[in-house]
Amino acid sequence: MFGAWHDWDTARRQLAVLAPEVSAQRLGEAVAFAEEAHGDQKRPAGEPYVEHLLEVVEILVSGAGFRDEDLLVAAILHDVVEDTDRTAGEVSERFGPRVEELVGWVTKPHPEAHEDPAEVRDRYLLSLRSAPPEVLLLKLADRFSNVQRLDTHPRPEKRRSYYRETCRHLVPLTAGVPWFEAAFEEWREFYRHLEDGAPAATA
Repeated sequence: MFGAWHDWDTARRQLAVLAPEVSAQRLGEAVAFAEEAHGDQKRPAGEPYVEHLLEVVEILVSGAGFRDEDLLVAAILHDVVEDTDRTAGEVSERFGPRVEELVGWVTKPHPEAHEDPAEVRDRYLLSLRSAPPEVLLLKLADRFSNVQRLDTHPRPEKRRSYYRETCRHLVPLTAGVPWFEAAFEEWREFYRHLEDGAPAATA
């Protein structure tokens, strides 16, 4: 379970030990940018949104052992274009074109008026199969943060659909990335009761 890096001060101290080569100033600027952009936005279980962003960084560094600075900056910013009024151009101007590219890959497109949102989402997830390796790392860390406490989601049916979607689209992307492969396999076993046809939990 991850979630110890619940604020920037804690994350900064841990990064100084685990990834001293990463610029704390640059990551701190990304955190400030994301906090301003997301404002009072909350996660489904009610926690401040920034906790999810820092958790993605924690998974990449403390769990999977990655130190790519642009990847960590993109982890902090991965939802700002999708979920706020910030633009890809702003991300590029402030944090560079590589960060913007990483964020762009994991930004789900908004469906047009004539499009089925479920089909748009499915196409986006399928497109990840051709994504560069660092994009896959970012998306896997993001999804692992989203699902590691799946039982806290307030809607039971969403738990089931998110489990199915993760197993269908994200688990196959872990092939060749040993840490994520093991982590998602353990997660899949823990939540196997959410599979289609599995008996409903009694507690």
